[in-house]
Amino acid sequence: MNFPADYLERVYAGVLGKIIGVYLGRPIEGWSYDRIVKEIGLVESYVHEKLKQPLIVTDDDISGTFTFIRALEDYDFDPNLTPRQIGQTWMNYLIENRTILWWGGLGTSTEHTAYLRMKHGINPPRSGSIELNGHLVAEQIGSQIFIDGWGMIAPNDPDLAASLATRASQVSHDGEAIYGAIVVATIEAMAFGESDIPTLVARSLGFIPKDCTIATMNRYLLELRKREPDWQKARDEFAKIYNYENYAGGCHMVPNHGVIILALLWGDGDFSRSLMIANTCGWDTDCNSGNVGAIMGVRNGVSSIGANWREPVADRIYIPTADGGRCVSDAASEAVYLANVARRFRKMEPAAPKNGARFHFDLPGSVQGFSCKSSDVRIENVGRTLYVALPGGASARQILTRTHPPISMFSGAGYAALASPTLYAGQTMRASVRSESAARARLVVRVDAADAPQTFGGEWTNLAPGAPAELRWSVQTPPGAVIVEAGIELESTGASNVSLDWLTWDGEPNCVFRKPQTGGAAWKHAWVSSLFSVWHEIGDTSFMLVQNEGRGIMTTGTRQWQNYRVQATIMPHMVRAMGLAARYQGQSRYYALLLLPGIARLIKRHDEEQVLAECPFVWRWRQTYELALRIQDERIEAYVDDKKIFEIFDAYQPLVGGAIGVLCDEGQIHVKEVTVTPA
Repeated sequence: MNFPADYLERVYAGVLGKIIGVYLGRPIEGWSYDRIVKEIGLVESYVHEKLKQPLIVTDDDISGTFTFIRALEDYDFDPNLTPRQIGQTWMNYLIENRTILWWGGLGTSTEHTAYLRMKHGINPPRSGSIELNGHLVAEQIGSQIFIDGWGMIAPNDPDLAASLATRASQVSHDGEAIYGAIVVATIEAMAFGESDIPTLVARSLGFIPKDCTIATMNRYLLELRKREPDWQKARDEFAKIYNYENYAGGCHMVPNHGVIILALLWGDGDFSRSLMIANTCGWDTDCNSGNVGAIMGVRNGVSSIGANWREPVADRIYIPTADGGRCVSDAASEAVYLANVARRFRKMEPAAPKNGARFHFDLPGSVQGFSCKSSDVRIENVGRTLYVALPGGASARQILTRTHPPISMFSGAGYAALASPTLYAGQTMRASVRSESAARARLVVRVDAADAPQTFGGEWTNLAPGAPAELRWSVQTPPGAVIVEAGIELESTGASNVSLDWLTWDGEPNCVFRKPQTGGAAWKHAWVSSLFSVWHEIGDTSFMLVQNEGRGIMTTGTRQWQNYRVQATIMPHMVRAMGLAARYQGQSRYYALLLLPGIARLIKRHDEEQVLAECPFVWRWRQTYELALRIQDERIEAYVDDKKIFEIFDAYQPLVGGAIGVLCDEGQIHVKEVTVTPA
């Protein structure tokens, strides 16, 4: 294994290529080649505006790619990671019918079929097998669209990429679908060191059976490239053999994989041309374009991706999962994460640009979602800082990035967002800024309100020309307010250039969760509702949760929270059990205080459920209880009505951080108020 010197930047380019490809192809997903040529022509730029669609969307290609690879972290970077463990990662982060997958039903959606198999106790690789699900279901496209991360963490190591791709694919797929995923992953791994595309394609075939359909088709395309230079004529010839009529189902791997290889071979090594071909060819455009973009990004590097692709995207990514605090992200953050997975997998120290700052701008051209609503302010990455050109002589300008998705993303067709904010009251924001001339700056947040977001900020700091200044603020907002944006506010009397070197926040929150007095709807969307049948707001502060069967959990917070006390006022109504969760990391990883019939119990879910402590406890319906959990390192204390009922130490595979949540088993509870304070 050989890490290239520019490994992190190449991964960043791969992530950028992936999301740009998806955003480009998403509006025309499912269109035929003939329709695209007739209505759009060659797809040489974003088409969302023409089709009246948003550019930045949640999408299964993006969400699955950057979620399922978390299996390595969750299972301690074990080189012997199994398909069953990757499948358990699916079950931890997926919320049925709501996140990541196309929930098209048993026997229609391959991934939904595999999910239902696992839900009912059938583990990978059988959950995705041809034996159980048949060729038509098992050989659809999903294994390929989620595979890019596994290739990126195996630079110049195609054997590892093939092995990881096989294990990851076996959760939901089999046969040709696994072979296609292996080809994409190994091409990506080898592209860190090899640039000749026919060579990459040919070498990738050495990792799959010689007589499989994927290998036969790719050899055919390699030969076709030698005799036919025109990509459209080549596409016509290819499509006579490898088409949806011959390869049926929801979205078959074979013809779409062929489009990827065709785009690579006829793209002549050019990022834009390769994406144009992948999208103009039609079929599953966002999937194919995403894979092509990732490969070409890794092969060519950041400099190959033009401003016409990067500026509209501004690195922005949304990844809705059961771990809601991970939803709001950006290409630079995901690149650092993937690169560090690769390093930790090999027992290397992780990289931490600018001492691990959340926003470091250390990758070429990265802006990590920051923008300014004033059109007279120019923002760009200069010298690995966020460079802000102020006009001066006017009101202060806010340079902000999202901490919670826009409300519009929580509904509508396609994949709706599920998210918790990434920043909460009580946490500490810090930033380093430098101005070329006299100016002043402060840290600010914007909170959701009925009419328009309201701004809250720290003290102004005067910036001496040329001298760096560190800003610091313990975030204060009204009770219940949801922080939707964060950043800096700048002011200067004359034109000035200010550089934001880094910005970050840390620490535990000190906040109250209830309906805010400011109005606005974000407070409801700040909670991720995991399988709750119904939930309603009641009065000024309360909400009601109803769970028809099984356990429902509603959560908010991030995995960065570690040592804190969470307290909730809960009234049970005809409920089998209720409780409070802490250090929540997904549906199968959390601590919880549960009140069951006649029993109080402290549990830990780490894939399986473990009882850490229990005692007799009589509780009644329609009586209010104050439940609390206090967690400090390995110590866990549980309280009911301010009386400590449990104190234990969990030193074996402890959950070291995570969100908070309210639990309800088969019934109804009213939750008046939830508070979180540092331990």
